[in-house]
Amino acid sequence: MSTILRTLRNLRQIGLKEYGHQMQYIGDTKAGTLIGTDRFGNKYFENNEELPLRTRWVDYKEAEYDASHIEPGWHAWISYLVDTPPTADKLMQAGHRAWELPEHRPNPTLSRAAFKTYSTTRPKYTAWAPVAAPR
Repeated sequence: MSTILRTLRNLRQIGLKEYGHQMQYIGDTKAGTLIGTDRFGNKYFENNEELPLRTRWVDYKEAEYDASHIEPGWHAWISYLVDTPPTADKLMQAGHRAWELPEHRPNPTLSRAAFKTYSTTRPKYTAWAPVAAPR
């Protein structure tokens, strides 16, 4: 949560439309420089005047976003594992790798499409079913 002065300063810097967008999707206002955009359309920003470890953030293209929507190079940058973004790194500019899928496949964890184990072996014990004897 930010202070009123910081919110008003960010409103003046980013404008009313972007202010509404950030309040709806992030819940806070942030102003910074655009570092780059990945192939999924996500935008990555940085502002070194913010609090430590809150200087980098992503603006997802999709409203229903997931953390798996970030490419590996951008994930390393946004989580402070590397200092240079993938746009400035020579190794990350190689482009599409042969082992990568051409489209994004979302992470189905905690959804109906999640993997569920299925066992074909009989259980070692079964639930007790009481049988009442006639009187």
